[in-house]
Amino acid sequence: MTHFKFRALVTLDPPAPDADVRQFASGTHNLMIHACQLGDLSHDKYFPTVIACDAEHPLQQGERAVVTFTVEGDDALEYLGAGQQFTIFGACAGHGVISRREFTDGQPS
Repeated sequence: MTHFKFRALVTLDPPAPDADVRQFASGTHNLMIHACQLGDLSHDKYFPTVIACDAEHPLQQGERAVVTFTVEGDDALEYLGAGQQFTIFGACAGHGVISRREFTDGQPS
């Protein structure tokens, strides 16, 4: 399986009334990315992900943040690319948009 990294702007939904705000430390595995196939909205896929926060504080419900997320899957580029919107599921919900794909030493990451 191939790993791919993407930069994205994400917003986690605010917590329910009278609920505590959940925080997710950088490197969290508690969330998944859900996206439709590029050019074909009738196909969608969930990707287990690792989300790394750029800020020094944890990602919190109700906040917007720039993150780097990593997914695993040989078909990930069929679903994820610059400008692609996605939803977040798991320990909380949210949404985001990919700004770009990350490369390391000229190689896909």
